[in-house]
Amino acid sequence: QVQLVESGGGLVQAGGSLRLSCAASGRTFIHHGMGWFRHAPGKVREFVAAVRWSGGSTNDADSVKRRFTISRDSAKNTVYLQMSSLKPEDTAIYYCAATTFGGVITTDRMYSYWGQGTQVTVSS
Repeated sequence: QVQLVESGGGLVQAGGSLRLSCAASGRTFIHHGMGWFRHAPGKVREFVAAVRWSGGSTNDADSVKRRFTISRDSAKNTVYLQMSSLKPEDTAIYYCAATTFGGVITTDRMYSYWGQGTQVTVSS
């Protein structure tokens, strides 16, 4: 069984920053990929960023490039999403996910495990 618990969401003004955390437990993730997705009201869930658990490769959606950074701390079994220069259109529920595929995966259907989500609201 895999558990993913997100934290760090909240209300922030446009231009501000937040750091989301995703604590993983239940199995080793050394061969897994991890990702962040978001779901805004009236929109489909979209990819935000992904990282290889073993480190190195990352991938960010065009809409967040140069503003969001994904990283992981293997010792803490935690994945982070550092968000800067936040915009009102970044408002969404953000989900952490884990895939048994080892690469940098951008497609949500390839992820098997999901957290409960954390709300991020950016005011204008």
